[in-house]
Amino acid sequence: MRRRVAAGLATLLAGSLLLVGCAAPSSSAEADGGASAPGSNVPLADLDTLDDPKAYEGPSTAVLQHSEIEPVAEHPAQTLPATVPSYGVDGSSTDVTIERTDRVVAADLGGNISVTVAGLGFADSLVGVDQSTTLESLADLPRVTSGGHTVNAESIIDLHPDVVITDGSVGPRDVIEQLQDVGITVVFVQNDPSFAGAEALAQQIAAVYGSPEAGEQLAERIAGEVEAKIAEIAAIAPQADDQKLRIAFVYLRGSAGVYYLFGKESGADQLIEAVGGIDVATEMGWDGMKPMTDEALVKANPDLILVMSHGLESVGGVDGLLEEKPAIAVTTAGEHRRFVDMEDGTVLSFGPRSAEILDALARAVYAPESR
Repeated sequence: MRRRVAAGLATLLAGSLLLVGCAAPSSSAEADGGASAPGSNVPLADLDTLDDPKAYEGPSTAVLQHSEIEPVAEHPAQTLPATVPSYGVDGSSTDVTIERTDRVVAADLGGNISVTVAGLGFADSLVGVDQSTTLESLADLPRVTSGGHTVNAESIIDLHPDVVITDGSVGPRDVIEQLQDVGITVVFVQNDPSFAGAEALAQQIAAVYGSPEAGEQLAERIAGEVEAKIAEIAAIAPQADDQKLRIAFVYLRGSAGVYYLFGKESGADQLIEAVGGIDVATEMGWDGMKPMTDEALVKANPDLILVMSHGLESVGGVDGLLEEKPAIAVTTAGEHRRFVDMEDGTVLSFGPRSAEILDALARAVYAPESR
């Protein structure tokens, strides 16, 4: 089920990013008169949080506070060659042997793989990354994906990589598989949209590098940081069920009129619960990602709606969305114009920055006017 959800999410996100191209992260809420999440390193407990999050009116934007990641080690020890599984679309696997990792290309929809490589301490091995990679230290590397996250096979071949690490979310997949015909080793990892998936991804990529100990360290760090951040958020979020924010994650895509409601096992449910909210889609028994119906959203009546920044921008911001979808306008979130947006390739990009994503969302939700 989770692999099907991950594949569906990749398809939806590719459509969204194709729509907006390679635009820089937007600030849809600020353009609409709303607030941006505070940019300082003030602990959540020290922020000027809302007395009643349900009563707040206006949109806000969640922004990551750091553009770099601290590796668990500098140049961890490696044991090569290493044999690892490469996964097919159906979850089956084929063993692949890695001889060298001096030149590595990392490509996926959200930039998770390159960030994980950096988190493991192997950033220096990267010679090409996807367009979603935002680490400043990797800013000068060639991009091997373009609008809509289409892979440019020639650009990869020209980099002469020892191995390409991807997850099937960019492609077409058969183009990537054809790289093997010219002698390039390709490894498809599993990249599930969940906190546990982020830990597993760290272990898989570390195995490619022949450094399982680094993978264990990064997986443990991700788990510890997420656990600590959830506890930090719980200290500022309402605890009574009737006071918790009822939140919906809605995917939007421009004038095409595409509206999806994300539910259980989409990744959105974990984010919403981690920031102290109630996922209304899961509450309704909504699995995965399904086309949103007016009846379902009105029945769910969320207090707050999470959206992707470029998705919101593509429908004309909050005003355009409310005009296009009157059903959203009559919900509590619509009436209060209570939308929190976050950059498309970041909000569901579970990885070494999972705790930072939760932190950014919590600031936008509970302290939208803090500076």
